Amino acid sequence: MSVAPARKRVSTKKPARTHHPGPLLPGSSEIKLNKLLSALPDADLKRWLPHLELVDLPLGCVLYESGEDEGHAYFPTSGIVSLLYVMKNGDSAEIAVVGNEGLVGISLFMGGNTTPSRAVVQSAGHGFRLKAQLLKDAFKLGGPVMNLLLRYTQALITQMAQTAVCNRHHTLDEQLCRWLLLSLDRLPGNELTMTQELISNMLGVRREGVTEAALKIQASGLISYTRGRIKVLDRAGLEKRYCECYDVVKLEYDRLLPREMAA
Repeated sequence: MSVAPARKRVSTKKPARTHHPGPLLPGSSEIKLNKLLSALPDADLKRWLPHLELVDLPLGCVLYESGEDEGHAYFPTSGIVSLLYVMKNGDSAEIAVVGNEGLVGISLFMGGNTTPSRAVVQSAGHGFRLKAQLLKDAFKLGGPVMNLLLRYTQALITQMAQTAVCNRHHTLDEQLCRWLLLSLDRLPGNELTMTQELISNMLGVRREGVTEAALKIQASGLISYTRGRIKVLDRAGLEKRYCECYDVVKLEYDRLLPREMAA
């Protein structure tokens, strides 16, 4: 496969706080939409509730840039964030996606505070943000919160490693199938709305390559593809077409991040 990344253009606007009517409660539907927040022991979640802000995550919004101090951690609920490595010439490629299963900002509690990657919203939605220091303080206390965050980090590292393998050894339509399934696992529905340019930058290929791969999958009746919108029509069929990389990542997330976590 010939790889020729396009130069990425993204919005620089920051996520805006969304008005939230009334206090957040431990059992609130908003909190439960993020699996990490939902898995927190009640005592830890209660300490975070006054500090969690519900924010808009608009398409193309940059949550942080390479080498930039991260002031907040983000817990997506309905949006998806892409972690990208950006070259000096502006070319970029995706190394991982984060949605309602996790958080953006692992460098905060791993001790680095910054990262060479860029975090960009690839599918618009909402999420919660928490000030960096509060996340650091919770991690330093150890116990269930630290264990949960470390297990999530291991799952995310697996996704990064498998993405590198997939990009090297599998065809573009296999990569697109893997990417679609990983994204769908992090969304409440079966449709992704995003620009063709963003998709091409996520996969690190020309837009023409994305169009060709998407139309090939559409011809099989598995997806409906129009400019800026992909709807999965036959997930079972899509799962038969993807490479082994999706299963490796999904199994590791399922193993490390159970639905419930004992206090």
